[in-house]
Amino acid sequence: MEYSTLSPGTGRTPKPPWLKIQLRSSPIVEETRELVRASGLNTVCEEAACPNLVDCWSKRHATVMILGRVCTRACAFCNVATGRPDPVDADEPARLADAVAQLRLAHVVVTSVDRDDLEDGGAGHFVACMEALRSRSPETSLEILTPDFRHKRGAVETVMSGGPDVFNHNLETVPSLYRRIRPGADYAHSLSVLARAKAQLSTVFTKSGIMLGLGETEREVLALMDDLRGADVDFLTLGQYLRPTPSHAPVARYVEPEAFTAYGEAAREKGFLLVASSPLTRSSHHAGEDFARLRAARRTRV
Repeated sequence: MEYSTLSPGTGRTPKPPWLKIQLRSSPIVEETRELVRASGLNTVCEEAACPNLVDCWSKRHATVMILGRVCTRACAFCNVATGRPDPVDADEPARLADAVAQLRLAHVVVTSVDRDDLEDGGAGHFVACMEALRSRSPETSLEILTPDFRHKRGAVETVMSGGPDVFNHNLETVPSLYRRIRPGADYAHSLSVLARAKAQLSTVFTKSGIMLGLGETEREVLALMDDLRGADVDFLTLGQYLRPTPSHAPVARYVEPEAFTAYGEAAREKGFLLVASSPLTRSSHHAGEDFARLRAARRTRV
């Protein structure tokens, strides 16, 4: 696979044309923004400066970030603040459920910062949020995008007791880059999180994703796909890493759209039910449509 290379020098490298998008707001987007702020909720769409915010919010899909805005980890790719987290907000599940009901969201992704400071890593709070959402919006499909819960015995099983429609945990990158890109995490442990989720609730769709352009090789990416299939993961997302600020890990290269297409074909051949692979793909982009397609595919397969 061919990659575009970065220009020499230490300054900012212009993004290639396939990564440039036009942001056009709409009444639905502004309604979502106002209600999210009025409810005191955090969204990873805003915190991570996601390029797909307008597209998702205009379709009534959103990714809500629970358990505060401060993470206990300091991953080299992530724009979320690192430091000492705030106390857990016991009213957050109810406020989340109210906001989702008012926004009439068809699909909601619930994610969180890492909370290594909590005994269960926040697993119980995930369940409380799912229960509140099910009570207020039973027709809304729920996707849970969790941290790795490392050193938190039983946390994955606790989350799965809430019965999400989709369980998502991102590997983020290939194992050789973990020490530099994802310090504090462990590749084998993250794989086990996905495998345990499926073992706990076999009917759930499991999902994972990685960023390209951090210095990985083609062989490493294909091997990672095999590892995910070994964990019985259903859905894979691959997108281009974009550097949030100069203090984050630099982009090693911009991967051309044709390479993403080839990776997507390889993933489908390996047996993933659904694959999203493009420069602008993000873990939660088109998550609602993808869940509907996954559910239809499973019905057809059965």
